[in-house]
Amino acid sequence: MKLNSTVLLTLILLVLMLGAGSVSAFWGFTLGSAALKGVTAPDARPTSKFSSAKSAKEQHAGVAFLKENEILKIVKSRIEGKTKAAKSRKKGDDDEQVNTSKLKKDEKSTPAAEQEKPQEGFPINAQSEGVNLSVQSARFSGGALLLKVQMQNKGKDSVRFLYSFLDVSDDKGRTLSASTEGLPSELPVNGPSVSGTVSIPAPLLDNVKRISLALTDYPAQRLRLEVSNIPVER
Repeated sequence: MKLNSTVLLTLILLVLMLGAGSVSAFWGFTLGSAALKGVTAPDARPTSKFSSAKSAKEQHAGVAFLKENEILKIVKSRIEGKTKAAKSRKKGDDDEQVNTSKLKKDEKSTPAAEQEKPQEGFPINAQSEGVNLSVQSARFSGGALLLKVQMQNKGKDSVRFLYSFLDVSDDKGRTLSASTEGLPSELPVNGPSVSGTVSIPAPLLDNVKRISLALTDYPAQRLRLEVSNIPVER
């Protein structure tokens, strides 16, 4: 007896469909069980509702409200505390301003007092072609002799200087190395007095009592400013 091929194919398809349905059902059941793990039904018992309501009532009863008088006292004390703190800060700022102003006055008065006491034997002046060179003081500071110098041009033409031509010598005729700071490279006609410093290393001045300065203009070299016998006192 031969089986019809159509019937055989139909049976095979039915078996496959049943198998696939069984596998899908089992897989769905497994996933659902895994997803619902730890999920419990709500507790609907009357006793539990009563206990939760009782605890909520106890919590509500535990809240204490302040009286109006106490609130006013607290607010008043805080306001007074802030007022006192503000007054103390203001007083501190005023004291600081007073101290700062005193310090500034002292700082201003100190240089003025120093300027009122010129060094003995100074200034020493030299003049040539209306140009003035004045040595105001000579003091040792920081391992060097500092000569405070002032220059002014009252001549007819402006004058230019190159301070590499500045000649400094001691009382034994030896040439000394010196550097300048603040001295102008050009003096205009009738310009203001300009101050600067000539610095000479202290080791070069051992056993030296007096020094001399000589400066000429550049490039014309029409004038020569010479300041001699500048005392050197340690």
